[in-house]
Amino acid sequence: MSYEDAAEKLESILESIESDDLPLDKLVVHYEEGARLIKICGEKLQAAEKRMVQLEQSIEGDLSARQADLEE
Repeated sequence: MSYEDAAEKLESILESIESDDLPLDKLVVHYEEGARLIKICGEKLQAAEKRMVQLEQSIEGDLSARQADLEE
């Protein structure tokens, strides 16, 4: 799942939670899914930041981007 897809789904979940129309059992399920998506987004952001730092460090020498695994 891409960062953009996870963020979009998270936004949708937040809107449904804030609507106050969900029964408690569905609210809990949405909360769990939201927590999972927050973790995914955080991991994607950390991987992107790591890749950018590696690129910045390589600019001082030879410009060469190292492949970062964004699917972790």
